[in-house]
Amino acid sequence: MPDALDSLPEWHPSRLAARLPALRARARLLAATRSFFNLRGYTEIETPALVPAPGMEVHLAAFRTAFRPLLGGADQPLWLRTSPELAIKRLLAGGAGPVFELARVWRNGEVSSRHGPEFTMLEWYRPGADLCSLMRETEAFLKAVLPARVRHGATATDLSGPFERLTVAEAFARHCDGIDILATVDAAGAGDAAALREAAMRAGLPPRGEEGWEDLFFRLLLERIEPRLGQARPTFLTHWPAPQAALARRDPADPRVALRFELFVAGLELANAFDELTDAAEQAERFAHDVRERERLYGEGWPVDEDFLDALRHGMPATAGIAMGFDRLAMLAAGTDSIEDTLWLGRWPYSRD
Repeated sequence: MPDALDSLPEWHPSRLAARLPALRARARLLAATRSFFNLRGYTEIETPALVPAPGMEVHLAAFRTAFRPLLGGADQPLWLRTSPELAIKRLLAGGAGPVFELARVWRNGEVSSRHGPEFTMLEWYRPGADLCSLMRETEAFLKAVLPARVRHGATATDLSGPFERLTVAEAFARHCDGIDILATVDAAGAGDAAALREAAMRAGLPPRGEEGWEDLFFRLLLERIEPRLGQARPTFLTHWPAPQAALARRDPADPRVALRFELFVAGLELANAFDELTDAAEQAERFAHDVRERERLYGEGWPVDEDFLDALRHGMPATAGIAMGFDRLAMLAAGTDSIEDTLWLGRWPYSRD
């Protein structure tokens, strides 16, 4: 039977009282986060939420709106951002130095106990940092703001010791019966679907239908690898295949690899980080590919953020940066299993059906 509280509005004293312990944990986490970065010389910034291009990730859906400069005038299409990343990097090109933002962001079509269409993203960027120093700082941050032991569902994770560092190639070899994922990526950084399909067949993990490289990669990652990450201790999943570089630069020692990591804690994917790509020409090529792919798959899209590319052409310093789901971090701080428990008005005002 549904809980009797579920029929009450979110502001009702009984509903709010049930969430108050988690909400107060969130407030303490927010204060601790600001203290951590202020003490390390970061500047807190705020960037626009209403933008001409919400982000360039192919598989993210955005909320569209319109700007009308004059009443009765023509509308100009705008979007609610999916991340503050492109705006923050423009400031880095301008010389802002190490910065962080607690940004409200929006992603359409995402509702579950771990997802919401509107949520808070913590992003920070340090010029001169690399992937290794960013992992050290991320580990220090979690140890500073979270309890020594956290849980999500049935998974309890100890944060007191060193975090695990595991490359994507090691993860595939370990959890996908020896698949050599980098052998399916060519020197130009493209995935070879036939090679991955053949490797999966040899490993006894046959493809489904006509899965391409990306579809098969993510299915194996989601089904075989992610459930084993961030269990007894947190896991940095590092050095992603180049087809999944996004805005990360490729490893000069191996062009098949992108300098990127994701962080898993108590079974939750918590963060995504890059040794940032600063080459404007390469980034423009990736963006053009992403626009074509989004239109092919979903029939709609938005233009490339040309102002961001202009900032890269001006010159962005070598930088490492990370995006962390703050609401998920609050779930770990509060020991709750639903993201809605960490929001002051937590229930989405529309149906999940």
